[in-house]
Amino acid sequence: MVAVAVIAGVVASVGQSDTECAAQSSAAPPSAASTSAETPRPAAPRAAEAPAPDLSAAVARAVEVAGGVDLGLAVVDLETGAAAGHHADVPFPSASLSKLVVAVDMLTSGEAPAADLDRLRRALSLSDDEAMNALWTWHDGMGAVDRVAAQVGLTATRAPADASQWGDVEMSAGDVTSLYRHIVTDLPAAHRDFIVSALSAASPTAADGFDQAYGLLAPGTDAYAKQGWMWYLPADFHLHSAGVVADRYAVAALSIQPGVAEQAAKDLLTAVTSTLVAALTDQSG
Repeated sequence: MVAVAVIAGVVASVGQSDTECAAQSSAAPPSAASTSAETPRPAAPRAAEAPAPDLSAAVARAVEVAGGVDLGLAVVDLETGAAAGHHADVPFPSASLSKLVVAVDMLTSGEAPAADLDRLRRALSLSDDEAMNALWTWHDGMGAVDRVAAQVGLTATRAPADASQWGDVEMSAGDVTSLYRHIVTDLPAAHRDFIVSALSAASPTAADGFDQAYGLLAPGTDAYAKQGWMWYLPADFHLHSAGVVADRYAVAALSIQPGVAEQAAKDLLTAVTSTLVAALTDQSG
C-alpha cells in the first residue's frame, strides 16, 4: 500500500518502508492585519495590566470548539510561567514550525554569513522553503534539532527519520511554546529581535502562494506567529499555528484534520485560536 504526501505543494509517493517525500512543509507569519516591517513589535512581553486569566479554562473553551479534531494545544504565560494545555505532550509532524528550531540553532551557534541570515529571514518571514532547504543542509539541520532540544529542554522534539524531510521534525504543542518562551526570555536581545522582527514583518502570503490568514494570523489578532501546513494524501491535512499573543502568551495549536477542504480546516483552527485568545485577553476576568 502506498500513501501520497503533498508538502508545500509537492507530491511524492511514500512507501511503508521507505519515506521519500520531497519534503517541504510550509508555514508563515502575519496576515495583512498583522504588524509590518515598518511597525516592528516590542521584543519582550509587556507587564500585565490585569489579573492573569485562568489558562486551563481558556484551553477548555478552545478544545470544546475543536470538536473531535486531533489537536495539540498549549499556552504559556511568558510573564508568570503559568502553563496549560490539551494533548500538549503529543508529538506532531511540525511542518514549517521546524524553521524556528533552525533559527535558534543558527543564531546561537556562532556567526553566520550575511547571505545565510538573509535566507533565514526569508524562511521565517515568507516561509520560503527553498531558503530552508539550503539552511537545513548547510547548517546541519538534523543536528540542530538535537542541539536545540537539549538546550531548551524539549521532551517531545525529534529529528525526522529521513534526513531530507525537515517538515517531518516532530514537536509537541508544549515544546513549541517552550521554544517561544526561550526565544523571548532567554536569547540575547539581538537574536531575539532577529526572530521576532522576521515573524512580525511577514507578508500575508507565503513564498509558495499559500494564504496564511488563519489561526493566530487571522485578521484582528494581536500576534506574531509561524504557520505550518502539510498534506499527506489521500486524507490527512496537518495545519498548525503558533506564536506570541498580546506580547505575553506563547500559544501553539497543532492539528491533523483528515478528509476536509483546506478552507474548512483553516476556519476550524481559527475558531479554536480565536476562542483561546479571547479568553486570554478578556480583561473582565
